[in-house]
Amino acid sequence: QVQLVESGGGLVQPGGSLRLSCAASRFTSRFTLDNYGIAWFRQAPGKEREGVSCISASDRSTDYPDSVKGRFTISRDNAKNTGYLQMNSLKPEDTAVYYCAAAIFHACSGDLDQADFRSWGQGTQVTVSS
Repeated sequence: QVQLVESGGGLVQPGGSLRLSCAASRFTSRFTLDNYGIAWFRQAPGKEREGVSCISASDRSTDYPDSVKGRFTISRDNAKNTGYLQMNSLKPEDTAVYYCAAAIFHACSGDLDQADFRSWGQGTQVTVSS
């Protein structure tokens, strides 16, 4: 549905912070990010892809798994057609490729399911190491 491009990944020490960005675009002048739910997923080598955050299209409610709750914060700037993932107190186990995803009229609830999202970015590497 939309083109998504992640940025902001890199190498950071344990306890450090990173902010990932997800720029959205579509070939139409009528496109607005307002009607899209946004989610972030991550995948480490040899492991399954897991959801780490979601923000709804309707009431803008958010959802986080216990593994990142209290450390990660998802946000959006619809005027810039951009979503963000602020990551604080990073741990080595947070090392993974991080992907943003979007789905029109998506409401975040329950476990994050990658099948709910049609549009995906290419991913950005986050490495947490001393």
